[in-house]
Formats: sequence, structure tokens, C-alpha cells
Amino acid sequence: MEEVIKDIIIKENEDYIINMGPQHPSTHGVLRFEVCLVGETVKYLIPHCGYIHRGIEKMCEKDTYQQIIHLTDRMDYLSAHINNEAVCLCVENALQVQVPERVVYIRTILSELSRIASHQLWWAAFGMDMGALTTFFYGLRDREKILDIFEESFGSRLLHSFNTPGGLMHDIHPNFQNGIKEFIKYFRKKLPEYDQLLTNNVIFKERSIGLGVLSKEDAISFGITGPSGRASGFACDIRKRFPYSAYDKVQFNEILFNEGDTFHRYKARIEEMKESMNILEQLVDNIPAGDYTAKLKPIIKLPVGEYYQRVEAARGELGVYIISDGNKNPLRVKFRTPNFSNLFIMNKLAAGSKIADLVAISGSLDLVIPDIDR
Repeated sequence: MEEVIKDIIIKENEDYIINMGPQHPSTHGVLRFEVCLVGETVKYLIPHCGYIHRGIEKMCEKDTYQQIIHLTDRMDYLSAHINNEAVCLCVENALQVQVPERVVYIRTILSELSRIASHQLWWAAFGMDMGALTTFFYGLRDREKILDIFEESFGSRLLHSFNTPGGLMHDIHPNFQNGIKEFIKYFRKKLPEYDQLLTNNVIFKERSIGLGVLSKEDAISFGITGPSGRASGFACDIRKRFPYSAYDKVQFNEILFNEGDTFHRYKARIEEMKESMNILEQLVDNIPAGDYTAKLKPIIKLPVGEYYQRVEAARGELGVYIISDGNKNPLRVKFRTPNFSNLFIMNKLAAGSKIADLVAISGSLDLVIPDIDR
């Protein structure tokens, strides 16, 4: 009997494997971490993804270019509009179509609204993961203001499919601009509450400063983009490096930090929301008059060739690669999604930390699992 007991007792310093997920409240999606522990310290971590893989890229090869838009909604669903815009830009550049200036401005406005809404939901869930339940209510309260604008304008709150190659599905709602100005006025007063509740909280700082440090060199090597990369000093904002839509017409700062820890990945997103509001203020009263779409043929056929478009989604660089053989549907489609690249730094960030800190590190990367399992 004693021998049996000795066999089942985990000895000190012995490796112990646990599975976090695939259904775990802090992963915000169906993702599994295979975690090897020595005591409470993470020795290594292996991410296991693919639980909700849908084959979106292969599905795109059977769809027309207009139909592809509705699939890209379902990748990073918190950047749905930006995903749609990336495909539209790729198709428009391939066709050498110049969309109306009105479309350019509206698309940029919607992208920044989507970015703020995404960061608000991240902040709400991240605070809750760390034990601050109040953030969840405050974050969703503020995000509702943006979703109301979306619902009034498109009839949809999350998956819009408002973009279409050549422009927009229809023109904006008459109350669109007033709604945005009211939101900016409201959120400029509410955003400081985020600092009062969480940013300046002593417990939160103790649990995030110096945790999960990502160097600039590793960020570049692993292709970590978006706020997670910029928190490590990697200047990778596509809006600045390769301007598209109306980003060459506005002034805004690229938020950069050099510390590269969990706290500064958090700070990068807080500061980005401020910059997004600055962009909105520069555009909302200057939307040009004119058409909301260019005239295209009902059946779109891209010239034979290869085409690539990159945009700055809420979590980093999203790339769309299309190979066309001249038919109405693409021969090959490939998406370079930010979440897939950002996921695989987890082992490097988590190794050596405590199991209790794993949630904070993964939350600071703001992963959206359907974008990984596309």
C-alpha cells in the first residue's frame, strides 16, 4: 500500500502537466494550453489551436469576391469592419479602381470606431481575468455606445459586412456624424475612469509590471505586431508605415513603449483609444459629399496575378493575399492574421513565471481565437 501511495504522490521538482482549456473562462475562446509545471512555476507551455477551424481560406476559393466579405467578418469578429476593408482594398487595387473620397473617409472612421470598441471589450475582460469585476461592467457600458451607432447605421452590431468592393453597401445614416461626436464627448470623460479603476491600482501594477517581458528583438523575430509589438518598441503600425484609406490625411501618434511587459501592453491599448478619438475628431466633420460606391460590374474578375494588401487591425497586421486566374472566384486566398502570430510567443513569455500569472500574460496579448482557427 505504501508503494502505491508513493507512486501517486508528486515529488518535489517533478514535472507536472496540466491542461488549461480548451474551454477555460480566461482564454475567451476554444484554446488549450498544455502547461508543464515545476511546483507553481511554468517550465514550458505548448499552445494547441484548431478546435474551431472552419477552413475560411478554402471556402473563399469557392466564393465570389463580394461573398468573401461575409467570411472575413468571422475571423477576428472584433475587427470585422477592418477585415472587410482589407479584402476590399486588395480587390480594388487589383482592379485599379479609385473609390469615392466619401468612402475613404467613412471606412477610416468605422475602422477607428471598431478599434475603440475592440479595446473596450479587451479592457473589460482583462480586468475581470485579473479579479477586477467592475471593469467588465464599465467596459461593456461604454462599448454599447459604439454598437448603437453600428446598429443604427448597418442594422448589425458586430458582424457588419458594410464594405463591398468599390465602396459601401449603402450610404451612412443621417445621424451617423452626430452619434460619433456625442460618443467622443462621452468617452473622453469616461476613459480616465479606466485609469482610476485599473491602471493606477496598486495590486494590478504589482501583478503586471515586469511580467512576461517581450524584447524588441523577439517581437520582430516572432512577427508580433499591433499594441503587443509596439509595447516592446517595435514600430509596426501599418497606418503609419504603409498608409491606406484616409490615414495619410490625419495626424496621430504611434504609441510606443520600450518595457515590453504585461503592464505596457495594457498601456499601449489605453493610449491607442485616445489616438483613435483624435483621428475621429479630424474626420467626422469633413466627410466629403458624393457617391458611396464606385461603379463595378456585377461579376468581379481580377486580372491574372498575385495581390497583397495589409491593414492595421485591432490586434496587429492583417494581410490579404490573393492569387487570381481571371475567374470570378480567387484561385488561392491566404490571410496573415495577427492573432496567429501573437499566440506563439506565449511559451517564451510564460516560461519561468507562476501559473497564476499565465492568465495575465495571455490576456495582455488580447487573443481572439476564431482569428487563429480561421
